[in-house]
Amino acid sequence: SLDAMFLEDGGTPCAGLFRRIQFTSDMLPSDIIGVSVWNQKTGEFKFSPGPLFSELVLADEINRTTPRTQSALLEAMSEGKVSVDNVTHDLPSPFHVIATQNPMNQVGTFPLPESQLDRFMMRIGIGYPDSLAEKQLLTRPDTRIILSGLASLMSADKVIELQVAAASVHTSVALVDYAQALLAASRRSPWLLQGLSPRA
Repeated sequence: SLDAMFLEDGGTPCAGLFRRIQFTSDMLPSDIIGVSVWNQKTGEFKFSPGPLFSELVLADEINRTTPRTQSALLEAMSEGKVSVDNVTHDLPSPFHVIATQNPMNQVGTFPLPESQLDRFMMRIGIGYPDSLAEKQLLTRPDTRIILSGLASLMSADKVIELQVAAASVHTSVALVDYAQALLAASRRSPWLLQGLSPRA
């Protein structure tokens, strides 16, 4: 199963969890974030976290769900937190979201708002595989068998260590000025429908 813990070097389990969320048109925000459940014994509500509470989340076919459900990811991807019933819950660290989406001309898809697209570091168009790659897809062993044999390359703690190291890298003022010039140019360009945001 892919719902397994990442492995430290040498195969020792660590706390990193992977979850795949299959987005559908009838999905609600609570299906992703979680819900508060009434405990009859204690007479209190207890928060039951959803699949978003994982270190690595695959949002599969993200544009098959409604904008309301898509918006459940906004706070999570921006701040690493979610709010339920006026209570803020921290998500695990590290926290990353990978998403796939269907072509917009397919029936049952919803556009992704700019505010959500901004929260992704990159966007890659894959398209159809070439003839040789497609042949390999059709003739290779079952994907589940291949995945079960994959070895971990990095622990969750190592990812956090790299994030801290990245934050300490010196950035020159000239580089910041250049990045700002690119942002400003995108906002004035007649070739773009919408310029880049500060988050971008």
